[in-house]
Amino acid sequence: MSLPPADQLHVSVLLDESMDFLQPKPGGIYVDGNLGLGGHSEEILARGGTVIGFDWDEEALAKAEQRLAAWSGKIIFVRRNFAEIKEVLDELDIPLVDGILLDLGLSSLQLDLSERGFSFQGCQPLDMRMDTRLRENAADLLNKADEEDLADILYFFGEERQARPIAAAIVEARKKSAIATTEELVAVVKRAVPSRFYPKKIHVATRTFQALRIAVNHELDNLVTVLSDGPRLLKPGGRMAVISFHSLEDRLVKKKFRDDGLLQVITRKPVKASAAESSRNPRSRSACLRVAQRLNGEK
Repeated sequence: MSLPPADQLHVSVLLDESMDFLQPKPGGIYVDGNLGLGGHSEEILARGGTVIGFDWDEEALAKAEQRLAAWSGKIIFVRRNFAEIKEVLDELDIPLVDGILLDLGLSSLQLDLSERGFSFQGCQPLDMRMDTRLRENAADLLNKADEEDLADILYFFGEERQARPIAAAIVEARKKSAIATTEELVAVVKRAVPSRFYPKKIHVATRTFQALRIAVNHELDNLVTVLSDGPRLLKPGGRMAVISFHSLEDRLVKKKFRDDGLLQVITRKPVKASAAESSRNPRSRSACLRVAQRLNGEK
């Protein structure tokens, strides 16, 4: 597929707010744990910082490299998950950094243009792997997991109240033929959920897609790892900023920031997108930014 330039694809969520809190400075070293198409990193680089940019997605990483080519020598591109930040910094012989930014949302490339099944719009293969090197994709999971496991995935990762009827419908449908596309999965969900239970503000399949994506990519496990390792990789006074897009992530971030003795919470309440940004970029409406700062001393 021929894609437009990254800067025409990508609108970085909470860009001004995240920079205000992260406070990138000339000579500072910053980890962008979800490089995406490079919008946040571009701003850090423009302010004189050096960036170590992580992304699992090979396609997104290539677009980010294209976008940030002018900053060659000031950014290191890493095709690894942010859960491996500690290992990568050890490999680079960088003991501590000045800041860590995690934007946990999917990029426009993944949602609209990847054709890997992240979106329920249209008909795409049910892949959902952010890293195509992962062995199991969403179709594998859907067609192999037993009904109880599927219901648990939908309920705990998607907070889907109709998890059991949807799981039962998936198992019934796959008896006839494997569920292989987003269109097929959407049809199953629509049949399983009585119309009176359709959510008012989101598509009826939204939570199912969210749950499968989280499960396939082990997103919550990876987030727990980086929230545990991250504070110990910050210099005193360094900040960790996390932009989350659903309550599961936000609750994890809130609890980890609050309970980690190395951190002082900077944002008592999550920072939300302004009305102007929400109007401009509807995907920003669910974004929550939380920030914590590394205290002096060891623990």
